[in-house]
Amino acid sequence: MIKAGIVGFRGYSGAELIQILERHGAATVYLMEHRADAGDRPTPRGAGGPARIPATAEAAGAAGLDVVFLATPPEVSMELAPGFLEAGAKVIDLSGAFRLRTVDNYTRWYKEPHTQPELLASAVYGLPELNRAPIAGAKLISNPGCYPTAASLAIAPLVEAGVVDRGAGIVCDAKSGVSGAGRKPSLKTSFCEVTENFSAYSILEHRHVAEVLLNTGITEPEFSFSAQLIPVHRGILETIYFRAAGVPSAAALVELYEKRYAGEPFVRIYDAGKSPDLLSVARTNFCDIGVTLHAATGRAVVVAAIDNLGKGAAGQAVQNMNLAFGLPETQGLL
Repeated sequence: MIKAGIVGFRGYSGAELIQILERHGAATVYLMEHRADAGDRPTPRGAGGPARIPATAEAAGAAGLDVVFLATPPEVSMELAPGFLEAGAKVIDLSGAFRLRTVDNYTRWYKEPHTQPELLASAVYGLPELNRAPIAGAKLISNPGCYPTAASLAIAPLVEAGVVDRGAGIVCDAKSGVSGAGRKPSLKTSFCEVTENFSAYSILEHRHVAEVLLNTGITEPEFSFSAQLIPVHRGILETIYFRAAGVPSAAALVELYEKRYAGEPFVRIYDAGKSPDLLSVARTNFCDIGVTLHAATGRAVVVAAIDNLGKGAAGQAVQNMNLAFGLPETQGLL
């Protein structure tokens, strides 16, 4: 059994991790207390639950933890990761603390200093479908962001195959449920602000843009990204527009995707002209992709959908854990 600690277990991604790991079959969960002032939801009398230990390196070592999930803000992940690694645990970080490889890139997009440059340089980016091999031996795995997971899986095969007119640019119109903003209360995500509303934010400056550029090889001038908040609990749907080059039909693009993701258990491709929706991926670890092409003009649209708490966070983190410990990649996720 893998002994798995979770820091940030009261947040939405942390709570999702608990649910997945408790049905995993090869993991024992430890809830790691980081904020003494944080309250729990009420529970029925007599209800049990995972063991609780402090979120310290000493407690992780004493418990013999094999892996610690950090479902925490970047600054907290930077604070805690070194100690857990020194205690002998692998670390899977769900924040953006270790995704961008260089201090300069992190500072540019996150507008904050990076306090662990050595770890930033050594962290392995945990998007299995694009970076599987290094994950198996990694000690520190940086879980991708939710928006970049869907966008990268949709765009990377097109760029690899050279079927995008890059001079025309790529536009990604991304919509997310409110849980993507985390559990910390704010005016923007309060009920009265979100319900019956629909708003865009961080236009052209969203910090997740940097991950898409790294994963796909496109440049910032080629990529326009807009994030939008929709009044649903969970889910991400991205509508991606580009000009196709040298592609005769949507069926040819479907074939391209199927070839690239052959054998991938969590990427599902739709028939030409068909697209996924949020219900297609709700509470799963799937990324669903559909493509439509107007051959006469080269106008093409890819729709990619994920559950932001599943493939966009906790599900992908467990997928990375499975790879890191040599378990079946789908364990606990199908």
